[in-house]
Amino acid sequence: MRIRESEEMYLETILLLKREKANVRSVDVVEKLDYAKSSVSRGVNLLVDKGYITLDHNSGDIDFTETGRKKAESIYERHRVLTQALEKIGADPVLAEENACRIEHVISEELFEIIKNFVRN
Repeated sequence: MRIRESEEMYLETILLLKREKANVRSVDVVEKLDYAKSSVSRGVNLLVDKGYITLDHNSGDIDFTETGRKKAESIYERHRVLTQALEKIGADPVLAEENACRIEHVISEELFEIIKNFVRN
């Protein structure tokens, strides 16, 4: 998995977990993504280093920085809009979801805006 895609998967997963529960820890990300603990630990530390999240070393709680929250919300918006677009052109919801998850990491901003306008109309 490419670094950007991996980073975005972690951010999106943390965002979705935070919508389900107040306190999110690395173990929650491990369970949600079914990744190795060591991989998630490394990924979380990289997100801390990039300034996207903070990690409380006493409780293990993960919180977003303002920059990290904005990035996570942007990633999740791409996921939702792409899923809607694929469904709108006839894709089965499961197929749309799976492919949107792949496309969201590589689509250009310009093409995403075109697709977003398509979905709105």
